[in-house]
Amino acid sequence: MPALAIEAIGATSRDERTSYRFDILTDYGAFRDLQRHRLLTLDWQLLSTRHGYTEPEAIIEAGARPEWRRVMDRSADLYEGLRSAGLADVAQYAVAMAYRIRFVMDMNAREAMHVIELRTSPQGHPAYRRVCQEMHRLIAETAGHHAIAAAMRFVDHSTVELERLQAERRLEHRRGRT
Repeated sequence: MPALAIEAIGATSRDERTSYRFDILTDYGAFRDLQRHRLLTLDWQLLSTRHGYTEPEAIIEAGARPEWRRVMDRSADLYEGLRSAGLADVAQYAVAMAYRIRFVMDMNAREAMHVIELRTSPQGHPAYRRVCQEMHRLIAETAGHHAIAAAMRFVDHSTVELERLQAERRLEHRRGRT
């Protein structure tokens, strides 16, 4: 299963009321960051382990894949045990944030511009950056709203390693001058 699945399931443009609806499957951590935007509407499935989990490249590079998978399996086992005991709502708390969740984001063009420009900044987490970069691409290519996509001047499609490093270096530099 891909680390990110996103599909534009609707784009409407009536008068001046352009809106977008995206069906998204990404890790729970990215969902929680995107959920913070108040002007859009989110509908989500209960958090579970059924969509699998993401496996960060850093885990593999560190040689910690077996340990990572053990932790993820323990999370899934605890989730299933609680769910089997009739505690589906409580079971969600046993799910590690790397597990994927499926949700729908519904927003107008103004909110799309806000969330996409904000969440593609280089210091953002790669998981939600990928979601918003794909949303921007879908607005332009699938919806065919090229002018709206072009108006999003601060969307960053670059690939960034150590996303917070530049911001931290700037902060250290400012601290050194004071």
